[in-house]
Parts: sequence; structure tokens; C-alpha cells
Amino acid sequence: MMFSFPGTGPREIAPGALHLPGWLDLAQQRRLAVACHAWARGPVPARAARLPRGGVMSVRTVCLGWHWQPYRYTRTADDAGGGQVAPLPGWLADLGRAALADAYRDPAAAESYRPDTALINFYDDAARMGMHQDKDERTDQPVVSLSLGDSCRFRFGNTHTRNRPWTDVELVSGDLFVFGGPSRFAYHGVTTTYPGTAPDGCGVDAGRINITLRETGLS
Repeated sequence: MMFSFPGTGPREIAPGALHLPGWLDLAQQRRLAVACHAWARGPVPARAARLPRGGVMSVRTVCLGWHWQPYRYTRTADDAGGGQVAPLPGWLADLGRAALADAYRDPAAAESYRPDTALINFYDDAARMGMHQDKDERTDQPVVSLSLGDSCRFRFGNTHTRNRPWTDVELVSGDLFVFGGPSRFAYHGVTTTYPGTAPDGCGVDAGRINITLRETGLS
């Protein structure tokens, strides 16, 4: 799958955390959305993960490469029927490297990026994501996040607490957000989605899709 990137360049939200508006054009968004819907119908269907204390997340998630469940990775979806997780395609890993190259303006560093899992979250109008850290991985390599469909308010905080200081960023379809370096373990979440804001032709009729690429550090 070939990509070209029409965006306006990176905007620093915090050290190591960069927002690239409009990184994917409509055709690229549509191709990604079609792939996401296919993965959600695959060997491990999208499901709402159950938290250790019994709560159920409001987003539905399907994973590639490794299956994430709070708070560990496995090769089989032990909490969703036990199926084998679909592999992470090479073109999606290449997309992650291209994202880092554009965000950090460092092609050499981006070339060493080896994402081996993708978490694909499906948000309906009521779905939210509480403030959390992405810390189940055994590496501090950056997280690459892509938005498709409806816009949202993304809250990017600090590395010490779920509370302030934080910065609210509106993410729209096609946007790229990367966080690594000093911000790799910053708390972050989605406080609001905005129904009916998906652009025509993006491949998402309703709701929001978020794709995050990561290195797990697992063998």
C-alpha cells in the first residue's frame, strides 16, 4: 500500500509529542478504514475489553500482531474466544516508520522503528478513553497514533499524574499524533467525540477509529 503525505508539518504539544494535522489524505484514510473494518471481522473480532476490577471499556478494540488485554500482551485472544491474532502487515509497519520520519525529521531513527502490534479502537458517540499511560510494553519506543472518522478532543497530560497540567488537542480524520522521548509515558485520553464530523469519503460513516502502532519489546 503506497502513501504520500500532504499534511502541514508537526506541531509540538510537549517534548517528544507532535501533532501533524491532515497527514493522511481522503484516499489514504479510506484505504485504512476499509482495512480496519476487515480486521474487526477477522479471526479475533473487535470487543470491549474488561478491566481487572470488572469494568468494561466503552471503546471496542481489535489487535494485530499481539493481542492486548489489561494489562498484558498475548499471541492469542484469551479474553475474546482464544483465536490467533492476525499478523501486523508490513505495509502498516512501514506507515509507522514514515510517520516517525515526518514527525521527528529524522529518517535514520525512524528506520530503526519496528512496530510489532497495532491496537485499533472503535469509538461510537458515547465512547471515551480515560487518562492512562501506555506502559505495558517493554520498550520506550514511540507510539504512533492515526485518527479516522469523527473528530475528538484528545487530552495529553504529563508523566506523573492523571491531573493537570494537560493540553487538549482536537484530532480530526487524517491526523497523526506521535509521542516518544520525554513524553512516551505521558497520561492521555479521549474526553469527547463529535458525532457527524467525519469528512465525506473517509471510509467511516459514523464514529471514530484510532490506530496506534507500538513496539512491545516482546520476543
